[in-house]
Amino acid sequence: MNRHGNPVFDCNGARLRAQSRQLATVVSVSGRVHDDNIEAITEHARRYVLAATSVVLDLSGVTAFDDHDLCLLQAFDSDCAEAGQDWVLVPSDTVMQVLAYSDEAYPIAETVSEALSYFADETLRRRTLLLPLLTRSA
Repeated sequence: MNRHGNPVFDCNGARLRAQSRQLATVVSVSGRVHDDNIEAITEHARRYVLAATSVVLDLSGVTAFDDHDLCLLQAFDSDCAEAGQDWVLVPSDTVMQVLAYSDEAYPIAETVSEALSYFADETLRRRTLLLPLLTRSA
């Protein structure tokens, strides 16, 4: 547990923690992602895909990642699509190098703050679209 009561999962060289924010749940992974821990990381990360909220997958602290580890992003993307929710990836340089040679395309932000701003803008846009419907009289 960290000092705020959010559990930190130790996944054999990588650490995973989640924080619930007003606009999204932020799932952060740091350390080395490799064959010995990718299944545990994927399992823990997928637990935070909830239909009621958006998710930021923050991999900015990942120091080792290869093309076999893309299964984490594929599973996360699939779960979010199935739940009908938005998500954004915040990759480290190491993760970006792997993505550069991949055919996969994911929503990417440079920072968690940028990802949260995206969700705030999307919420405002959706509310603006609904406003005319709410002000019409029958």
